[in-house]
Order: sequence, then structure tokens, then C-alpha cells
Amino acid sequence: MKTAVVTDSNSGITQSMAKELGISVVPMPVLIDTEIFYEDITLTQEQFYEKLKSNASVSTSQPNPIAVGEIWDEVLKTADELVYIPMSSGLSETCHTLQHYAETEERFKGKVFVIDNQRISITQRQSVLDALKLANEGKSGKEIAEWLMETKMQASIYIMVDTLKYLKKGGRLTPAVAAIGTLLKIKPVLQIQGFKLDQYAKVRKLADAKTTIINALKKDLETRFKALADEGKMVLAIAHTENFEEAEKFRQELNEQIPNAKVKFIDPLSLSVSCHIGPGALAAACFIEY
Repeated sequence: MKTAVVTDSNSGITQSMAKELGISVVPMPVLIDTEIFYEDITLTQEQFYEKLKSNASVSTSQPNPIAVGEIWDEVLKTADELVYIPMSSGLSETCHTLQHYAETEERFKGKVFVIDNQRISITQRQSVLDALKLANEGKSGKEIAEWLMETKMQASIYIMVDTLKYLKKGGRLTPAVAAIGTLLKIKPVLQIQGFKLDQYAKVRKLADAKTTIINALKKDLETRFKALADEGKMVLAIAHTENFEEAEKFRQELNEQIPNAKVKFIDPLSLSVSCHIGPGALAAACFIEY
């Protein structure tokens, strides 16, 4: 039995990377001044940030289930079943919509497993890589789904936001709080622990933000994930929004400060997250690796 793996572009996996991995990636729609674009198909990262900084109306939306179904149909021409790994249901209703679609559309019943393992960006990418390893070992879609769900909370993401402008624009801050934060030059550090994007700490300098993130990851690896870390099963990754140079510097700091868990990769944050936090953000995560 052949089990295929499919994800969406929130994973940070580009179309060219998908071809190399032998998977399919659903491009997420982005609305710019009411016109629909598709990530990594008709919209590049550079074009996205250009529009975002020009004060255009930028937002994201769910992909059309029928369009996703067409991708599933194509994959199932050469596979017996598939595991679909979308962005966390805590950040979008996309997962629930597609779970319902897979369960109610007769041709997908028992063949398509939509996984709600609460991942996004670099942690979602790792889930895809883990699913591929399991599939290559001959595991079924059901077995892969079970492993991904069993390990869904074995990941942490911490994000430093460079400006409060986009959190305010997206309604995640009141105008008053955003104004005070901007005046005081506060850089919030946010966290994703499976579900929502929540506040973790407030700092004023990039150096303080990086120290906060490093200490948070150290704490996770020494407490919540200690057993896994001791077994060498936890790895690190970095994400950023139009901030690659700083992300490379951060890689060196993380490797020095947490030598037992090397940084596996650096990715741009997915556009679905980026549109809410804006350019200049820096994130790091720790997560289980199969």
C-alpha cells in the first residue's frame, strides 16, 4: 500500500521543494485589495511584503475545498491513500472544513486522513518530513495519523514581533494598547503552544527578545521535553518575516546556547501568519523529530 503526503503552503514548503520531496503542496489564497493570489504560485514573498508595507488591504482566507479535492484526486491516481497536514485549527477553520469534506465526500472516505496536529510553519514542515519517513517505512495513513496526533503537543514556537502595527490592524490589539506599545518601543514575544498565538513576554530590544526566546526554549527542553531531548529526539528551527540576515545570526546564537539541539533549518514564516505580524519578525521553535 502506498501512502502519499500532502500539505499546504503554510508549512513553508515551496512548490520546488515539494517536487524534490515527492509531495504535493496546496497554495494558500491571499487577498490583496480584493484580488486573490496564491502563495508561491501567483504571489512571491517579495511581492507580498511590498504590498503589506504599501498599506494595501492584505488578508488570508481558506482554500476552496473543491480545489483541494482536485489535488487529492490527482495524488490518489498513484497512491492508495494520503495524509493531509494543514495549518493548525487553532489558527484557521481550514482544517475543520477539510476534515468534514474528507469524511463526507464518498470518494475520499477511508483514503484521506486530514490531520489536526496543531502545527504551523516550521513545526508543520517537520510534521510533513516525519510523515514521509513513516510512509517510506510502509506505515498506513491511519498509523501516520495516530503518530502525528500522539506527538502534536511536543513542539513550541516563540515569535518576536518587530512592530505592533499589524497586530493592531488585524484586531489583535486595541488601538490604545498598540499606541502605548509603539510609543514605548515594545517588542512583544508571542508563543504558539499548539493552538492560539498568545503573548509570552514584552521586551524593548532585539537582543532581549532573542535572549527571552533562547531561555524559553532551554526551559522547554529541560522540563516539558526533557526525556525526548535526552534521547536526542528534539531539534530546533528558525523562522522569520523578511529578516533572513538576522535569522542567520540567530542560528549561531542558538547553536552556541543550546548545543545539544542543533538548528535544522531556517524558513520564511508562512504568509497566513506574516500578514498578522508584519516584516522584521524572528521566531524559533523546538519540536520532536521522528
